[in-house]
Amino acid sequence: MRGLTWDHPRGYAPLDELTRLDLAGDNPYGPVPEPIEWDRQPLEGFESEPIAKLCETYDVLVIDHPGLGAAVDALVPMEELFAPEELAGLRFAGRSYESYHLDGRQWALPLDAATQVAAARHGVTVPGTWPEVAEPARGTRMALCLGGPHAFLMFCALCSGDFLDRQAGERALELMAELLASADRDVSLLNPIGVLDAMAAGAVDCCPLLYGYAGYPLAFSDAPAWPGQAPGSVLGGTGLVVSRRRAGEIREAVRAHLRRLVSEPVQTGLFPATGGQPAAAAAWASGGFYRATRATMDAAWIRPRFPGYIALQERSSALIRDGLLAKKPARDLLTELHEEWRNT
Repeated sequence: MRGLTWDHPRGYAPLDELTRLDLAGDNPYGPVPEPIEWDRQPLEGFESEPIAKLCETYDVLVIDHPGLGAAVDALVPMEELFAPEELAGLRFAGRSYESYHLDGRQWALPLDAATQVAAARHGVTVPGTWPEVAEPARGTRMALCLGGPHAFLMFCALCSGDFLDRQAGERALELMAELLASADRDVSLLNPIGVLDAMAAGAVDCCPLLYGYAGYPLAFSDAPAWPGQAPGSVLGGTGLVVSRRRAGEIREAVRAHLRRLVSEPVQTGLFPATGGQPAAAAAWASGGFYRATRATMDAAWIRPRFPGYIALQERSSALIRDGLLAKKPARDLLTELHEEWRNT
């Protein structure tokens, strides 16, 4: 069997360890009919490589939920693999399970859970509200996270998902411009891994909003909120899908692998021990990173999943990032963004 995951230890280390244990024999996490040989793609592959195309090569894939809309014809829904009562008994963090439910079917099981949170070097505190974040920004070595799709995702988080509302949109863009003016610009143009690497190396002290990675030696906390509101964040994480290409002949093996991967021993034991970031609700009930960010995970917004969304997300992010760098007025920048969505 062939599988595809993403090229970061969080994405491949737990899977490779299970395969190693399978090949060694007597896997303590339970047997499977045959191991999976996992290939890797860059994190950006979620945005650049259509899932349906990858399903021509792979049996099991680790995916991001926004790509589902254009892929469902190439996938096996979970209802064809598991009984309703088995699916109903699974428990995952936040709305992770719901994010893979589309058109009345469940297309994936959550493997990894993540959302945008605040991160800082130990001893540095990120304030709990956005007005407070803007206040000390001029005296703090801060970075934003605007690389790739993340300028748009920060904007969506600041709008609590309602980015077509003019008042919310203008307020979000004005705040992003204010924060960027006093942030480290070079670091701010990186993706989450780049920003976290820079923070761990001491180049910056904090980032108020980026996707959390439990394995970094940093202090993570709930995302800042607008006064009187829940933390605004956009759900991330990954899920396991099964391609139709050989579904009939490998059905029992696939079922065994998926059951094991979302089982509590694997999610709460092997995943944290090997650098993974589990999706199981039981793991997010533990301390440290998980407890510190769980309120944000529970409130996170699910992105659209219609065909073409990922390309639109990239274009929207580039438009926002370029507009912020050019110091374009928020009203004009928002008008351009709304025009981009109207023309979709």
